[in-house]
Amino acid sequence: QVQLIESGGGLVTTGDSLRLSCAASGLIFTDYAMGWFRQAPGKEREFVAAISWTGITTEYANSVKGRFFISRDNDKNTVYLQMNTLKPEDTAVYYCAADYFRGGVSIAARDFDSWGQGTQVIVSS
Repeated sequence: QVQLIESGGGLVTTGDSLRLSCAASGLIFTDYAMGWFRQAPGKEREFVAAISWTGITTEYANSVKGRFFISRDNDKNTVYLQMNTLKPEDTAVYYCAADYFRGGVSIAARDFDSWGQGTQVIVSS
C-alpha cells in the first residue's frame, strides 16, 4: 500500500528555515501529483503547496508564496518543502499527500488519496 513518511520538522525561531521531506513507497511515484498541507491547533487542515508529477507545475497558498518552495525528486520518490523566513503562524503539523493520476495540481484536500502521519513544525517568536 502507499506509504508516505514525512521528516524534517522541528523547533525553530522566527526567520529560520527548514526543509521537510516526504519519502513515498508502495506506488509509482510519477503517477501522482504531490502536496503539502498543514493543520494548526484548533484549526482546519489547509493547503500549503502542490506539485505536478513532472515538477513543472506548482501551486502555493497565498500565505506561503515567496517563502516556501515545493520540489520533487522522481528518482528518489521524494517530495520536499523548503520553508524560509518562518513565522510563528507557520506553526502546525505538516502533512504530505499524494493525488493519483492528476496531470496538473489540485489544492483541494479531498482530491488527495493518501496521506502521511505528519511532522510537527514549531516556530517560536
